[in-house]
Amino acid sequence: MPWTEESLNGHLLDVFEPVDPSPHNYVVVYLHGVHLQRLLDKQAFLDEFERHGLRCVAPMTQRSWWTDRICEEFDKTCTAERHLLDRVLPFIETRWGVGPPRVALLGTSMGGQGALRLSYKYPDRFPVTAAIAPAIDYYLRMQRGGDETLPGMYRDSEQARQDSAILHIHPLNWPRHQFFCCDPTDSWWDSADRLKMKLDSLGIPSETDLETVAGGHGFGYYEAMAPQAVSFLAERLERERLRVL
Repeated sequence: MPWTEESLNGHLLDVFEPVDPSPHNYVVVYLHGVHLQRLLDKQAFLDEFERHGLRCVAPMTQRSWWTDRICEEFDKTCTAERHLLDRVLPFIETRWGVGPPRVALLGTSMGGQGALRLSYKYPDRFPVTAAIAPAIDYYLRMQRGGDETLPGMYRDSEQARQDSAILHIHPLNWPRHQFFCCDPTDSWWDSADRLKMKLDSLGIPSETDLETVAGGHGFGYYEAMAPQAVSFLAERLERERLRVL
């Protein structure tokens, strides 16, 4: 099996090893969605990781929304963001001897907004990121009463909005390579479109696909967009390596 299960500070970590890894040891960190589905049997992603020789590390952080706020469902003392920065990145460094900028972020839904937010907060660490169907305006779930963990992490929906990806964009310091996509029939499309307009207004480059219809919100769409998203990561990781050299 290409996937193995690891335990990192008591939390599950899925690790994918391609048959022929890239000689530059590129690694993708996959951030899962709110329904906690793993990539173990998602063939479209596996095929793309194999094709590009990309290793993948997929931490599980429950319904934490990949924030820097305590989500007791995940961990009572460590946030999902700190878990990624303080534990997952050192794991990658120890295992394969690489770190940023040869580490890219990839996320779907909850994880898609997490990938974007983390890249906006730490553009030097995560200059390459891709988000599929990102649930950017997740504070709306609090307004609608549709989330069980967010009320324990934020005082109200306005506080959550202030922590959303769009409000972490710095006009002078942003990830050099970002891609995001969303199906026009997806209820999260409006927030992806707002993000694109914000980036365009600031002159921040991005690649987007907000036109392709492939099943709405879910793994049908995620897998349909996997070739485009993973190819983007592979190409931009290589471009970033050459820039650094």
